[in-house]
Formats: sequence, structure tokens, C-alpha cells
Amino acid sequence: MAAAARFFIRGAPLKLPVSGVGTGAQSSFEATLLKLSPNSNSRTTTQRRHAAHFTFQPDAVPTQYGPTQKMNLFQSVTSALDNTLASDPTAVIFGEDVAFGGVFRCTVGLRDKYGKDRVFNTPLCEQGIVGFGIGAAVAGATAIAEIQFADYIYPAFDQIVNEAAKYRYRSGNLFDCGNLTIRAPWGCVGHGSLYHSQSPEAFFAHCPGIKVVIPRSPVQAKGLLLACIADQNPCIFFEPKILYRAAVEQVPVEPYTIPLSQAEILQEGSDVTLVAWGTQIHVMREVANMAQEKLGVSCELIDLQTILPWDTETVCKNEATAEGERVSSVPP
Repeated sequence: MAAAARFFIRGAPLKLPVSGVGTGAQSSFEATLLKLSPNSNSRTTTQRRHAAHFTFQPDAVPTQYGPTQKMNLFQSVTSALDNTLASDPTAVIFGEDVAFGGVFRCTVGLRDKYGKDRVFNTPLCEQGIVGFGIGAAVAGATAIAEIQFADYIYPAFDQIVNEAAKYRYRSGNLFDCGNLTIRAPWGCVGHGSLYHSQSPEAFFAHCPGIKVVIPRSPVQAKGLLLACIADQNPCIFFEPKILYRAAVEQVPVEPYTIPLSQAEILQEGSDVTLVAWGTQIHVMREVANMAQEKLGVSCELIDLQTILPWDTETVCKNEATAEGERVSSVPP
């Protein structure tokens, strides 16, 4: 039995001859494998793979930035990049396949509009993409690098953490690569498997010298991306790819910025503070509503927006306020 156990793997039902086991015992063993096998036909119910479910909830239409246009999230990213290329003659966009629009179409049409010298493909080498971006930014260009999937940012980890983040410090502020923005599709979509579903922001959240930003919606995506591009520090901008087409809002056509390192309180509450970013915001909204309806628990929801440096003041202040309200409501 021990020898046979080494062959017990997930997959099709197994029928293993086991020496020294009688016909009855062998049949029993085979039946056990058939019963335990995930793909066994003996199952009465059909297993299905489910992605996390949530409903995207658009924000109110912004009126302070001028005329708006209906856009999904990848279109809002395209709009931000278009605004940048139009206003900044030094801006360049580069990465794997960006010349024809990229895997998620975020740069579609930009090469034709602005030329192959400003929107161009690179070799499949993330370390080289970021290294080139650092050099371009140091030379005075506005460098916007795309890593095709956030999962593949790890080969560039050394360039980001040991070069881009430290460039200003090691030169005594004589030089910097603050004009570098690194974009990458982020998070899961329900079918990306292990190499196309990762959320690697935690690896960068402990590295001084860079900023890490993740939007929750098209309006936020455009404003935060333009803020990253304008910021005088290297920024990593992760884009929730499950929202690329699922999230649709009225987005301002003209350029605008949303301040970095400034959290947004989306829902007031007095019992629990929920802090999230990106796609999780929409999950937390449903959780907060469920907690209120079923448990009578009042939840405050905060969108962190910038992971590094994060807005400790807003989060801690509101948590302290909620704690004070809870204490004052306790009878003496």
C-alpha cells in the first residue's frame, strides 16, 4: 500500500496493480482511488472553477475637470498617455508589444499618432526595459515603461530597488530618475493561472525612494497615472486588469491629477474601518453593505490608492475617531 501511495496524484482515476494484495483488496483499493480522484466520474456533483465575484460600482461623474467621455479603464489609461505625449515632447513609451497597442490595448493608436521614436517595442527583457527607463529619465526624458504583466516585474526588481529607488540618494540629489513611471497590469482575472494573476505590490511597499499606486476605477486610473508621470520620484503604477473592460465611467477628456499618498474615504462608518485598494475596493463595498444589513455593523471604507508612501494620517485619524465613538457609546 505504501508503494502504491507514491502514485496517488491528482488526475485521471488510477488503477494500480499492487503486489501481494488479493483480488478483493485490490478492487477495494481501486475503488478508493476512484472515489478520491478529483476527476472521478463517480462524483454526483460537477466541480466548477469560480473567480471571485464583485460588481463594479462607478463613482459620481466628476465635474471639476471639464467635459467627460465614457471610458473603460484601459481607455482611461490610453487617454492619460495620449495627454502626456501631446503636452510633453520628451515623453516616450516603451515595452514589449506597446507599438501595436499592447496585450490589453492600452497604447493602441499612439505609435501612429506620435511616431515610432516615441512609442516603441523593446526586447523581452524586463531588466533591460527598466534599466533603459532609468537612463532615459536621468538624461531628461519622461520615461513611461510598460511591464507586460506584473508577474514579470521580478527580473527588473534589482533595477527598481537598487538603482531607480536609490539614484537620488546615492548622488546626494545631484542626479535622479524621478521622471520614470513603470506601468504593469496587476491582479487576477479568474483564468490567468500562476504567472498572470499576481499582485506583487508588497515586495515594493518596503522600499524607500519609489512610489506604488493602484487605482480602483477609470477616473482614478487617469488622474493617478498622470500624477505618477508628473511626480519627481520613480513610480510603479499597477493597473487592475480585471477592470480594464469591466469598469466603465465618465472620465474627463482633458488632463487632471489626483494627489498621490492621499487616501479617499468612500464610506463613513463608526464600528469598523476597512482599508483596501484596487479591485478589492469593490469587494469591500459589498462586504460593508452586507455587514450593515445582516449584522448592523457600520463600516468605514477607505481607498488607500497609494501603497507607498501610504496615507497613515487619514487611516489612523479615522480609526481613532471611530474608536472614540465606540467608547463614548458605552454606558458608564
